[in-house]
Amino acid sequence: MRNITIIDEIQKSGGFIKASEVKTRGEYEQLRRATEEGTLLRLRNGVYVETSALANNMVDVERIVPGGVLCLYSAFTHYGLSTQVPSSFCIAIEAKRKLRLPDYPIIDLYYWKKENLGFGITQKELSGYVVRITDLERTVCDAVKYRNKIGLDVCGEVIDNYLKMDTRNISLLNEYAGRLRLRTILTKYLETRL
Repeated sequence: MRNITIIDEIQKSGGFIKASEVKTRGEYEQLRRATEEGTLLRLRNGVYVETSALANNMVDVERIVPGGVLCLYSAFTHYGLSTQVPSSFCIAIEAKRKLRLPDYPIIDLYYWKKENLGFGITQKELSGYVVRITDLERTVCDAVKYRNKIGLDVCGEVIDNYLKMDTRNISLLNEYAGRLRLRTILTKYLETRL
């Protein structure tokens, strides 16, 4: 029987470990040595991740946040609507829901009304995981809705890139805008860009 190393433990736990989970001095030394060698990367104080786990930029959203939906920056990147690389996963959940998040990966939660989680959401397979994500038109509507939070330049970039796509569906975009009470604002953005 071979000894189980700290790297084996990290691989079992999804590629990351907290320093508080290290039980013995020997495991701590393995952690320190792996960090010095570059096998592990220190994300923040007390959180270490295997460098190969960082190469896969998708997580099992349903396991970490049951019922969560990838949205905003995560959806912008997936659809190629923005050149900005998200620093965290943007996940929408039902308002007033309490949830404890892991230290890694970094997740930003957005609290949406239950009725807003009921439309414009599709399931896709991304990097081997089946995840729920806002569809293309809903993603554009969310960019307009959160334009002050994400920045007007990002909102404009999302709309411009959407209008260049052959797969765009303006009537569906208009329907979603009506349900989210954004029709007037979205119309102004579209008029200035068409």
